[in-house]
Amino acid sequence: MPTLLIIAKEPRPGRVKTRLTPPFTPGEAAELAEASLADTLRAVAATPASRRVLVLDGSPGPWLPPGFDVVRQCAGGLDERLADAFAQCDGPALLIGMDTPQVTPELLTVDFSDCDAHFGPAEDGGFWALGLAHPDPALLRDVPMSTSMTGAVQRSRLITAGLRVRDLPRLRDVDTAADAHAVAALAPHGTFAARLARHTARRP
Repeated sequence: MPTLLIIAKEPRPGRVKTRLTPPFTPGEAAELAEASLADTLRAVAATPASRRVLVLDGSPGPWLPPGFDVVRQCAGGLDERLADAFAQCDGPALLIGMDTPQVTPELLTVDFSDCDAHFGPAEDGGFWALGLAHPDPALLRDVPMSTSMTGAVQRSRLITAGLRVRDLPRLRDVDTAADAHAVAALAPHGTFAARLARHTARRP
């Protein structure tokens, strides 16, 4: 079984989900980020894994369930932080972010028996998941992050390295209010959907 990695920020107002403001306040955006992270952690906790690791920028809070190791994110750009997360694994690993609360254990249960990498593209051009049978930090360093071409460049990097890549379903990240409503509709019974409904009901 692989190691499951979640790279995340502590959900503090003004530090997370800033593109949700407006229409949401910084405090509401942080609560939505916490709900998204909680749903993601719950899915990871229900997925078979040799180890579950939260690679965190900030400090853990009451939202963190038992069964997770917490590792601090290193300094540097997102490519360096992702690379460093994989560098701490000595066997197969799957890394995801905190922006896809609709993720399920079924999506996260990956098999490396006939491939070297799993790649989960995101609708915004990035990627929501990356799995490596043999983690190599060099595969992520210098990949331009947070652009519409990030996913294409990362997948090309895997192919150029000679890896057999299996694609996972395309998912939508929560970045904007429109994303939030679309994703909540896909997972209507989750913490994220409930928190979004509560905050939306407060709007004039």
